[in-house]
Amino acid sequence: MGLLRRLDALARAAFPAVSTALLMVLVSTPVGLPSALPAVTLGCVFFWSVFRPGTMGPPLCFLLGLLQDLLGFAPPGIAVLTLLLTHGLVLRIRRFLARQSFWVVWLVYAGVAAAAAALGFVLQAVLSWRLPALAPALVQFALSAGFYPGVAALLTGMHKAMRRAEDLA
Repeated sequence: MGLLRRLDALARAAFPAVSTALLMVLVSTPVGLPSALPAVTLGCVFFWSVFRPGTMGPPLCFLLGLLQDLLGFAPPGIAVLTLLLTHGLVLRIRRFLARQSFWVVWLVYAGVAAAAAALGFVLQAVLSWRLPALAPALVQFALSAGFYPGVAALLTGMHKAMRRAEDLA
């Protein structure tokens, strides 16, 4: 196997994590609106865990969660735990999800997003020793569920391009 083929395989293997990290940095720029960072990150990890689980392993989910916590100025660990639990759950139901229509996948994702928002709310309460406002968790859920179709459309195009390149190789 030649050097170029190895580099191509490495680039395709690293693409989901690298593109997710770059998208996270892009989305984390302050624009005066609620942050879409958790919504985009959760959507990317969910998508790649369903359609390319070999390229989105637990160590990468850990690193992306840590990056999300650092970019979002959140206590370290909240996004890490959320993304690792999401990845683990998705791997369990991956075979079911991969055969379903977009609407079913989106519905399951909305449930995962609701659970992630609830987990974040509970962890914030435990870490701060007081009950936080409910509105940020609801906004996070709404943004996560609302952004997923756009994120999935973008990632589906990338996934298909990667699949075509693998077929040619």
